[in-house]
Amino acid sequence: MDVNARNLLFSRGEIDRDELWPKVVEYREQPCRFRFSFGLDELPAEPGIILIRGPRQFGKSTWLELELKRTLEDYGTGSAYFLNGDEITDADELEARLLDLLPLFCGDAGVRRIFIDEVSAVPSWERALKRIADRGQLRNVLIVTTGSRAADIRRGSERLPGRKGKLARTEYLFTGVSYKDFHAQFRDQLGENTWKSYLLTGGSPVAAVEIRQRERLPEYFFEIIRDWIVGELVRSGRSRQFLLSLMRTLFVQGGSRTGYLKLARDSGLANNTIAAEYVEQLSDLLAVIPSHQWDADKRVPLQRKPAKFHFINLSVALAFSPNRMTHVSEFDALESEVKSKWIEWLVAQELFRRQCIAGAEDPEALWFWASNQHEIDFVDAHERLYEVKVGRTGPLDFVWFPKTLPKRNLLVVGGGQFASSAVKGVTIEQFLLADGFPHPYPGQVEDPDIYNDYGRFT
Repeated sequence: MDVNARNLLFSRGEIDRDELWPKVVEYREQPCRFRFSFGLDELPAEPGIILIRGPRQFGKSTWLELELKRTLEDYGTGSAYFLNGDEITDADELEARLLDLLPLFCGDAGVRRIFIDEVSAVPSWERALKRIADRGQLRNVLIVTTGSRAADIRRGSERLPGRKGKLARTEYLFTGVSYKDFHAQFRDQLGENTWKSYLLTGGSPVAAVEIRQRERLPEYFFEIIRDWIVGELVRSGRSRQFLLSLMRTLFVQGGSRTGYLKLARDSGLANNTIAAEYVEQLSDLLAVIPSHQWDADKRVPLQRKPAKFHFINLSVALAFSPNRMTHVSEFDALESEVKSKWIEWLVAQELFRRQCIAGAEDPEALWFWASNQHEIDFVDAHERLYEVKVGRTGPLDFVWFPKTLPKRNLLVVGGGQFASSAVKGVTIEQFLLADGFPHPYPGQVEDPDIYNDYGRFT
């Protein structure tokens, strides 16, 4: 059913038709349903503009359709309408479509909401919102937008100063399925392989359903991810060949400190500036981030020194991996050095997810600390320290830490359970089940007594 037909039925209060809700029907028919947890637990009743950006295949469109349906059910006829950015050619058409919807709101509706899916597909979309807002026509309306082009959403937000209402928070990053939710529904079936299966999904609910039904990931999922990433970079004038070469280099260099000049040379790019631009675009797509060395004395990242490059969306990493894994057995067969890269990226993905949910000013802020003798894998936005280990470790492996970094604590992930005055060790699964802030040290990691409530949409 096209958008105009749907909106006409919304204006009449005729919402009890399955053809109106393709995403909702698909969601409810799935063998497992995940909570959408990205920091926006409930839409505000106040007017304003909310911008949500996130990767493809993470459920943004499903979440938006669920919220659209819930609004109409809770607030009645003519309280909410829908637009699809993929079907709108430019800002002028978006403005015209919005103006067509405004008179359709019911006069006594408790809220007035317009949901725009994939708004970033509309060139200069923010101009349409700015023009309408400047005329005062949005002062009683909440606009909720989603988009996969993170840089476009970010720039658009910067061009709307003072026009997003008085909401406490207006920008969100749409994150993947939490391990706690995944564990609650899959543990009985997957057992000790649960966290490894979660790694293969990259947090994508689409991949999680496939793991549940087939115990492996299908090729079509990876092709969707590759087409999205390649399409976005080619659309901006980048080379598909150089992108693939850069991805291969990122796999080889994973976990190592690499300057942009070396990254460019190894990838065949013209210079370090071009390499930085490719990485910036991958960062905007919430796929790869540079991790700079952190100065513990000055408490700032040293951006002129060689950086590490982490995948923060393992779906992207798997889609471009030279040896693509589709089953847990293939992960188990990896050499220890290669396996440690994947686990380090899993921790990077989880720390990034937690910072997005917490509303960190810069959720991509994941650094590392290093001296001449030692290195710590991650320093998060709150200056908490994490080390990732494959294989068993203990307090004696970190006797240097309290002497080198006094008054700080270290969480060692993956090296087994242990505790000393400044260092605590947890398994990978314990770390993932802790599911967020505050840092579990020095108290116990949160007891994985997983909730049974999967949210209001079940």
